[in-house]
Amino acid sequence: MIKFLNKQAFAGTTAILLAMSVVLAGCNTSTKAVESAAEEQQSQTASAEGTATDGQQAAAKPDESGVKIIREAPKVSQKGTTIRAVVNGEPITSYDVSRRAAFLKLRRAKSSSSQAALEEMVDQVLKLQEAKRTSSLAGDAEVNAAFANFAKGNKLTLSQMSTVMEKSGVGTSHFKEFIRTQMSWNTVVQKRFRYESSNNVQQDALFNLRKSGADKPETVEYRLQQVVFVIPTDKRSSSTISRRRQEALAFRQQFTSCSNTKQSSVGLLDVTVRDLPRLLEEQLPSEWMEEVKRTASGATTDVKTTDKGVEFLAVCDRRNVSDDKVAEVLSQKEQFDSFNKEASELSDKYLKDVKSQSSIIYR
Repeated sequence: MIKFLNKQAFAGTTAILLAMSVVLAGCNTSTKAVESAAEEQQSQTASAEGTATDGQQAAAKPDESGVKIIREAPKVSQKGTTIRAVVNGEPITSYDVSRRAAFLKLRRAKSSSSQAALEEMVDQVLKLQEAKRTSSLAGDAEVNAAFANFAKGNKLTLSQMSTVMEKSGVGTSHFKEFIRTQMSWNTVVQKRFRYESSNNVQQDALFNLRKSGADKPETVEYRLQQVVFVIPTDKRSSSTISRRRQEALAFRQQFTSCSNTKQSSVGLLDVTVRDLPRLLEEQLPSEWMEEVKRTASGATTDVKTTDKGVEFLAVCDRRNVSDDKVAEVLSQKEQFDSFNKEASELSDKYLKDVKSQSSIIYR
């Protein structure tokens, strides 16, 4: 059985998908059925404005949350696929809903009814639309890496994972779009939280510091260099990863200092060397934090396989710092820790706000 864990572990990185619950969302599967449904989008948009396509007037009645909902008689596309809903002009078909119902069943959700599946689909379309609007949509490389990590977490190969999804009636593409939504929506919510809190972070941090009379906090600042042996998404076979890993290990053994890394990489195929901006310890990427902290200045971390390829970080130097910027960053960290604890509540509130400004037609 596929492992789907606790919803409260909701977060936004690729690795988090292994520890998070597969929660509310829907999918715009790229299928012929959906393409057929999309052909009717123009007429559906007209319906959203209050004119039913069958000649009957459909009144738009807001629900308790203020969402503009129109209910009309079902329409059937030329290929026999019923359009179940139209969200801001974007159709959701019975094919999408059946896939989502199968997914609910696979997850052992409280309900796997057609109506429950439709509501998840509506939510997912809204989330994807908002992610596109805010430039927060996760890319194919991120989604594929998350899918691979999910398969690994369930001790399955990519082929086996795809087979499970197809046989269960969910489909690989449907599940990948679900993953895309989870990653994208988390980014959307984090951006909203950051925007709302950033204006007051520095002012509050310095005010509280001066009020308490305490010394400014101290932390470690790092200057890092990133070395990536790039592996294109379409070439991520086990043999290619193994070969690139050996190349990265050999290059790492020759590392002497950050000053000559770029020169040493000249002539190597698909290798990038990038000087990262200075980062405080609290700003280090979570997947690298512990390794960087225990790596001496002038040395490198272990080689790691990531969504970019095979890479390692070099610790060019580190220093202790204590200033207003440190106070601000530490205050931000406290707020983001709070965000992680309240993510589900913040997500629900944001989605409700999005719904209140949307037009939803049920058929």
